[in-house]
Amino acid sequence: MYCNFCGKVIQDDANLCAYCGKRVADGTMARKKLIRPRSGRKIAGVALGLAEYFDLDVSLMRLVWLLTVLLGGGGILAYIIAWVVIPSESSFSASPHAERVSPAA
Repeated sequence: MYCNFCGKVIQDDANLCAYCGKRVADGTMARKKLIRPRSGRKIAGVALGLAEYFDLDVSLMRLVWLLTVLLGGGGILAYIIAWVVIPSESSFSASPHAERVSPAA
């Protein structure tokens, strides 16, 4: 199978290209969800969530947010609105082994 973005040969069962890091699919692509991940976030995870959703570098997304805050001033309000509107990743999907076991009585 070939990567649709860089054109290099990759494994047939690969989900990501080993060369460019883009997601590849064989015609059936899962629907991406816009969420704020729990791991890797700096403030609220808005920039990380948007970067993963649009397949961009998180540093680029953080730079865009910084520029909107410094140049326009509306970036702070937009960030707070995105913080409230974009759902956070559930704690169960972040740590699948974190099941609570009640002590035997």
